[in-house]
Amino acid sequence: MEVLPHAAGPQDAITATTPRRAGSIRRTTNIDTLRPDGLRADAVVEARARDLRTNVDGTSEVVAEVTLQARISPTRELLSLGTSPEIPALRGLLGASVGPGFRSRVNEIVADGCEDGSLLYLLLDDLPGATLVSGYALVRATLDEGPHSDIHTDTDRFRPAPPGGSVTGPFPDLGAQDDICAGWAHDATMMVHVRETGSLPVTLGPPAPTLEDDTDPLSWHVMADLAPHAVRRRRRLDLLAPLAGEREHGIDLHFRDSHVDGRGSETIMHEYTMSGAVDLGVGRIGSVSARAHVLPWVECPGALASAQRIDGMDLSALRTRVRKEFVGRSTCTHLNDSLRSLADVTALHLALGMPPE
Repeated sequence: MEVLPHAAGPQDAITATTPRRAGSIRRTTNIDTLRPDGLRADAVVEARARDLRTNVDGTSEVVAEVTLQARISPTRELLSLGTSPEIPALRGLLGASVGPGFRSRVNEIVADGCEDGSLLYLLLDDLPGATLVSGYALVRATLDEGPHSDIHTDTDRFRPAPPGGSVTGPFPDLGAQDDICAGWAHDATMMVHVRETGSLPVTLGPPAPTLEDDTDPLSWHVMADLAPHAVRRRRRLDLLAPLAGEREHGIDLHFRDSHVDGRGSETIMHEYTMSGAVDLGVGRIGSVSARAHVLPWVECPGALASAQRIDGMDLSALRTRVRKEFVGRSTCTHLNDSLRSLADVTALHLALGMPPE
């Protein structure tokens, strides 16, 4: 395994959270993936989410709050799942692979309290991506502890592909990921390095600044301190009331994946912000603009332009269309998940106390 700092993407970490605005509602979530029984053992997920309304007079009110706990096997099988509030129908997810197909299974068993747009639905919808990213903990542990450590895995070893062929070896599906996103493009740094050396390259992100605002204890919901080898995915989405004389609501989004190494240092893997507007009277995205703050590879920001493809898209079709249409090397998996989460503004609008026009 080799560190390639020269090939790293942007390293411009967010250092503060946007102040809450009167007449807005803020949705925040975190999905923490922990490994208390060792890196080769089951992963334990602790997740929380909250909707907080900031009234026009400046007072605040928690509109909704949920928690989720799960245990996931090293092969990504969902072994246990608990939620508050409890929803018995979700037991139907046990045994499912928390990967491709998981979201479709969630959609098959949605129930009251877990419908599209709810906090719990967002956590479940985001679980496959958070689980996938949490594998970085194994890669970093192998890098930090060295090849002779008892936590060493095969994640950094591949059999080089023949000329014109695909990558084979312990992870034969890596070749199938060719061109899946901008960072995994066939001619991008990572895939070229794997083909030429048979080794998975790594970039190291910048330190993760604290996002909680000391002057506003409600800026984020309460989250536990992270243990070594933990990975955290956190999101914030603000829906802002229209300015005087305007029709569209403002949207302000922040997304961060971070990792804590064996020494307790937290660094960022992925970080995006997004701003734009939405016309809730007709149920459509107005326009959005995305910015990459921290990404692993120099090629990754090439996906930013794809965000503008949702301009004018119906909110009711946003999740489905992004899943089906936003594929290939012009996109980013993590940016796509953030774009899909914008569909939640319909539910947030209702919680803001302003029914659809």
